[in-house]
Amino acid sequence: MKEANKRLSEVIQAVLPIVILVLILQFTFLSLPLVSVLRFLIGSVMVMAGMLLFLHGARISLLPIGEAIGAELPQKMPFAIILIASCIIGLVVTMAEPDVRVLAFQVDLVSGGEINRSVLILAVALGVGIAVSLAILRIFLGINIAIVLLAGYIAVLILSFFVPPELVPVAFDAGGVTTGPITVPFILSLGIGVVSVLGGKSAIKDGFGIIGIASIGPIVSVMLLGIIYR
Repeated sequence: MKEANKRLSEVIQAVLPIVILVLILQFTFLSLPLVSVLRFLIGSVMVMAGMLLFLHGARISLLPIGEAIGAELPQKMPFAIILIASCIIGLVVTMAEPDVRVLAFQVDLVSGGEINRSVLILAVALGVGIAVSLAILRIFLGINIAIVLLAGYIAVLILSFFVPPELVPVAFDAGGVTTGPITVPFILSLGIGVVSVLGGKSAIKDGFGIIGIASIGPIVSVMLLGIIYR
């Protein structure tokens, strides 16, 4: 109960300021219909309930299983299989990410169907999967994360000159939406699990940063998709 109360307090602290701000605007500047305000309040309660359930679910399922997989793979599989498995895990988890599907729907809507949502989701997911594999490879080889990030963003900068201008912001948004509530807990715990087995590594130094690398992958993949569509 102590943990449940702590998570409830965190959820209230996260949502309550937004509710208060909207109510202040409502009574000072907006004057929205009462029905809209009631819907907002009811929706806010549902959001808090959903966040509470998600945080509890992530704590008892996503985080432990991700860390367990990351710890077991290096002990039982060749390193090449670990990289392939990491890629597949990153791909599948990203395809389940709600934020990615929202982005794909909006892009499909704005482009009039010219950019198919399924193709965009697959491109983003594949970018994350490959980037997660590269992040695991970085941990194994002990490469400084700054070098990997610098190389990744140099590649992004170069590709941006060859991509249709309207797709450049979409590509960067694709990098942002992959840091969602499903992808982050699973991939982060996967990286920490791998670090815990690859002896002598520091979890703080090597386990974290995997999301930063993973967010570059979809930017590159969507830009490559833009070059193909061009």
